[in-house]
Amino acid sequence: FDYKRTTGPVIGRFYGGLLQRRVLGMRRGDGSVMVPPTGYDPATGAALDEWVEVGTAGRLESWSWVSEPLDSHPFDEPFGWALVRLDGADTNVLHALRTSRPEALRRGTRVVIEWAEETSGSIRDIVCFVPEDEL
Repeated sequence: FDYKRTTGPVIGRFYGGLLQRRVLGMRRGDGSVMVPPTGYDPATGAALDEWVEVGTAGRLESWSWVSEPLDSHPFDEPFGWALVRLDGADTNVLHALRTSRPEALRRGTRVVIEWAEETSGSIRDIVCFVPEDEL
């Protein structure tokens, strides 16, 4: 079938931020900031409309190390899947994590976004997260 899907106004704006190397979230009714945004508060169902820019660095909350990547994984070399709490956000982002020292990872390790050389307005604009001290 020849058809195209759209991202809609919420994810479209989130991806538009990534295109500009900015990360956008939405403020919930309780004041917390959700990244990535959903357009509604998952606790109350209320519509959300306040956009907030958060940091491009944050702290590692949890991770799982992949010693033997599959063909479908983003990297050929060992890497991690990580939950990252970006500065200014109150929820975690799930994405790939690349490091040369997996044994040094700890909850709270500071990580930063590694951006794609050319952004296109998709989640792949974030190549992965890397520990700040490995930049």
